[in-house]
Amino acid sequence: MSNSQVIRTDNAPSPVGPYNQAIAAQGKLLFLAGQIPLDPKTGELVGEDDISQQTQQVMRNIEAILEAAGASWQNVVKTTVFLTNLGNFAPMNQVYAQYFHEETAPARACVEVSRLPKDVLVEIECIAVIP
Repeated sequence: MSNSQVIRTDNAPSPVGPYNQAIAAQGKLLFLAGQIPLDPKTGELVGEDDISQQTQQVMRNIEAILEAAGASWQNVVKTTVFLTNLGNFAPMNQVYAQYFHEETAPARACVEVSRLPKDVLVEIECIAVIP
């Protein structure tokens, strides 16, 4: 995260996962639309009832878009995770954590929603800053 700075304070709750309280960023903003676990070659759902497989595919889809924009995971400053069941938080978080170092992870929100497109279990959107 070359053009960003992690903001931490003891006057707010510490993160409970691989994210930071805030990120101050400077540069060209890239807003990625929410990604769901579809195979880009076939358009088919990956990991029908498996949150780990679905999260892995979502992260691969995000990575492809980041690369197409000349960015990488280090450029991501904010993510929003949508889950249809917060009971899937831990396995989603295990996969998510493979993509970010805890010290420099982006800010994040995670919310439970009643339904997602194509009845998937997870959707993730993000904002990145391209230097």
